[in-house]
Amino acid sequence: MATKAAPFLMFQNADAEEAMTFYTSLFADGEVLDVAKYGADGPGPEGTVMVARFTLAGQEVMCSDSPVQHGFGFTPSVSLWVEAESDDELERLFTALADGGGTLMPLGDYGFSRRFGWVNDRFGVSWQLNLA
Repeated sequence: MATKAAPFLMFQNADAEEAMTFYTSLFADGEVLDVAKYGADGPGPEGTVMVARFTLAGQEVMCSDSPVQHGFGFTPSVSLWVEAESDDELERLFTALADGGGTLMPLGDYGFSRRFGWVNDRFGVSWQLNLA
């Protein structure tokens, strides 16, 4: 088996399953591949995500609910890049991901792309959205 790399999203407020369900609903090929949850023995709260794998636009992503509270969270310095095939798709993704989150760069022409936007979603994950 070849070496593989995948983004790994660590959630601190038991948001992993909700975020994964939301993300996979936004992409036509979005799919939850597998989910392992903490049991009564812990170390995380029972029923929270120990580790999960899902796909978005052909990219495998992993996530978990951290049983340890850290002094850090998500930062826009690392983001998920999405190439949208149409302006309608770009608008839909931008609107859905920005809802409850925040806009870092509104949809616009920034020279390097005729249509680009950057948001933090309601879970704190950063997304750069570009019209292909």
